[in-house]
Amino acid sequence: MTSNAGCWRRQLAALAIATSLLSGCATDGSEPGIATACPPVVEYTRELQARAAEELVLLPDGSAIAEMLSDYAVVRDQLRACGETATTGLCR
Repeated sequence: MTSNAGCWRRQLAALAIATSLLSGCATDGSEPGIATACPPVVEYTRELQARAAEELVLLPDGSAIAEMLSDYAVVRDQLRACGETATTGLCR
């Protein structure tokens, strides 16, 4: 019986990368009138992103690292949206 674990991991990696690339104005400050400081989002080259996706496929099923990377993608999206809101006033 062949394993399809590599298949879903590639899809997970592609989803995480697409989510981070397609982030938008999904969040806004919960308390109006309070200034927030947004930490910078580290930008990774496409080559490094591709290498990370290849390495993600090699992780065992149920890997804690894969789950943590998924959470990290969400945090990066939130930071990106925070920075866009703070610098451009979009999303308000």
